[in-house]
Amino acid sequence: MSNQHDTPRRLRLGMVGGGQGAFIGGVHRIAARLDDHYELVAGAFASDPERSRAAAAELHVDADRAYPDYQTMAEAERNRSDGIDVVAVVTPNHVHFDVARTFIEAGFHVICDKPMTITLEEAQTLSELVERTGLFFGLTHNYSGYSLVRQAREMVASGELGDLRVVQVEYPQDWLSTRLEESGVKQAEWRTDPKRSGPAGCLGDIGTHAYHLARYVTGLELESLAADMHTFVEGRALDDNVHMLLRFKGGARGMLWSSQVAPGNENGLQLRVYGSKGGLEWRQETPNQLVHSPQGEPPRILTRNGPGLGEAAMVAARIPPGHPEGYLEAFAQLYRDFAVQIHAHQRGEPAEALAMQTPGVADGVDGLIFITRALASSAAGGQWVDM
Repeated sequence: MSNQHDTPRRLRLGMVGGGQGAFIGGVHRIAARLDDHYELVAGAFASDPERSRAAAAELHVDADRAYPDYQTMAEAERNRSDGIDVVAVVTPNHVHFDVARTFIEAGFHVICDKPMTITLEEAQTLSELVERTGLFFGLTHNYSGYSLVRQAREMVASGELGDLRVVQVEYPQDWLSTRLEESGVKQAEWRTDPKRSGPAGCLGDIGTHAYHLARYVTGLELESLAADMHTFVEGRALDDNVHMLLRFKGGARGMLWSSQVAPGNENGLQLRVYGSKGGLEWRQETPNQLVHSPQGEPPRILTRNGPGLGEAAMVAARIPPGHPEGYLEAFAQLYRDFAVQIHAHQRGEPAEALAMQTPGVADGVDGLIFITRALASSAAGGQWVDM
């Protein structure tokens, strides 16, 4: 018979960034609360101490745990008997490395928004630190949390598509079709600023999501790429459109397109995978359907929590068929999976099977290698470069 000790307590969550006016911080907080595995208890929510305190008050975080900066927060929380278990890093990209390193060195688990860092050297340093400490590190490539993305991954792994031949992935948006960064829009300002976003604009912001989705579903390892990164909006410092050819180990070929200047596209992430036995197609804007086209047979539509799904997809489905699930639930699925792994770590137990389904520090390093090689290819006029 179960008892109250079978259910672990809520994880005490801290947050760095995500204060007033931030987008992704609110998403992380909703995701953390959806399955009731976390309680937000501390934060350094802004670089300005006054704004951090104001955000803490809005979020019902005690005033004595509203910190003026993340360094103070890490030290203070380490010395508390009720200190945080894990910190969510939801700052602009250029701060990710220093914040994550500070909290890992202080002994805390980390959940970090993507990209993990802005340089490959930083990513490798974090990877070495995570390996040395044995702490948990989760990276929120949130599209891997969708039920039917996990179904697609399972179908590919089980051989239902046969030998993979073609991988097509795209992620078009239109919100930066004009110079929005000049109009005071916070999200546009930092994403188009090399000092805060890093050396890649569109590629780092959404192209890495497309790349991770392709790798996650297919399991293929990228061998080489040829990239054409371009800036269409005059005066913008970073790329806003990327075309790329991909060669995978084993012989599969692919194409990746990411754009933030494609009018008519809101958040058009989609993946198509074709093999010797059939194909799969999934679109983020209609995430509750996965189209499976067996060779020589009519296409069939698999629905989230519907018939014919495997275990991985069913575990990640939250509500009955026909009730739409989407972005926030996918994010929450990662937070749920991260919580299970953190609790296992606290008990000294392994969680390898689940860890294979969730993005971590290795995915962060892979993403920075991808960005670095794409930048090199584009600078060389689109030449093929090895990964």
